[in-house]
Amino acid sequence: MDKRNLAFGKTNFIMLAVGIAIVVIGFILMSGSGSTETMFDPGIFSARRIKVAPVVTFIGFISIIGAIIYRPKEAKDTEE
Repeated sequence: MDKRNLAFGKTNFIMLAVGIAIVVIGFILMSGSGSTETMFDPGIFSARRIKVAPVVTFIGFISIIGAIIYRPKEAKDTEE
């Protein structure tokens, strides 16, 4: 298979993997124990869960979009 026919290059795959890892980290930051019917857990309103984690996840999604859109500069092939 010819490399020129691939949709993504090596850089795109690396950027995509980093973006997915950032999204996973954001979801891990959002996780935690919740409240039950008998006990209220005030930790569900912590700054980590409602401010930091969504921002991290959003940055991950933006980096995934950037990895999809990114087009590496083509090397000029000058054969004379």
